[in-house]
Amino acid sequence: MPTALPLPLQTMYAELVERCGIASLGEAVGETYPLSGGFVRQTKNGRDYWYFQRADAEGKRRQMYIGPATEEIERLISEHKSAKADFKERRSMVAALKRAGLPAPDPMTGKVLEALAKAGAFRLRAVVVGTIAYQCYGGLLGVKLSGANMTTADLDLAQFSTISLAVEDHLAEPLERVLQSVDADFRPLPHPGDPRVASRYAIGDRYRVDVLTPNRGADSDDLVALPALGTAARPLRYLDYLIYNEERAIALHGGGVAVNVPAPERYALHKLIVSRLRIESRESQEKSRKDLRQAADLITALAEVRPYELAEAWDDLQQRGPKWRRYAEQGIALLPDTARRALEAATSS
Repeated sequence: MPTALPLPLQTMYAELVERCGIASLGEAVGETYPLSGGFVRQTKNGRDYWYFQRADAEGKRRQMYIGPATEEIERLISEHKSAKADFKERRSMVAALKRAGLPAPDPMTGKVLEALAKAGAFRLRAVVVGTIAYQCYGGLLGVKLSGANMTTADLDLAQFSTISLAVEDHLAEPLERVLQSVDADFRPLPHPGDPRVASRYAIGDRYRVDVLTPNRGADSDDLVALPALGTAARPLRYLDYLIYNEERAIALHGGGVAVNVPAPERYALHKLIVSRLRIESRESQEKSRKDLRQAADLITALAEVRPYELAEAWDDLQQRGPKWRRYAEQGIALLPDTARRALEAATSS
């Protein structure tokens, strides 16, 4: 059963999100002043985006994608110039939050997330999904979630292929090299249909990174190119719902790593569907039960702190078709009574 974090810890987490966001922007554009360029706002396909523009050694104009023109991005840009290097302070805040019981990634995952952040993956709208995202939701929602649902031995990274093309930017190095900067034993696992491309990277059987992208067309085993990340990705159905309108959160590693995670209400409802897909495809029963436990904990917390957002995410799911509704309703039937009643109360008002 989720329990509320004390208000001072909730405030500390919110401040850490802000500080880590400013720090990650500083890493992207350079910390020295005056900056060798400037922030520019551009309109593309009817939407506004921020870029950092500078001249390269040959005098040619280069642009680095910063993000959509949201209040959060504009605030980070405005505060960036006055930001101070405060890694030690951030590290103390991370330690305090961990002592309070918020989960942290294992050391390997923390290093991988840190390398991805420094290379620009989250600036380029990559989203951490799976249990690593779930670990971030306690701080984001101001609650302590069940530690029994936190264990994992891999990391899943997702991105819309349309976004990967639209940002017109890319990681500092291809994903394989970014991972090898963490551990030289990382190797791509070639796709059976085309050994020249990969969406999975592993250190033997000890650790694995999977790259995913939504599948909106016909089912296919063909990998999809994600040029912004310098890798291919495995297309998955139902993933578009999950990673739509991602949120900024902090992985409690080092001085905090600013990452993108799915909106927690979408994660919770998506887990209802995934739990049934695992059974249908004869995957592990234990993984299905873990999906339901994560969904139950999040739904119970969300009904208290984000009931309107939970209701909106439920309405969106309902409009996506009969198969979506059937899987979700089957998952709901397997939830504990407390979580089921919480979802009913949030979605019936």
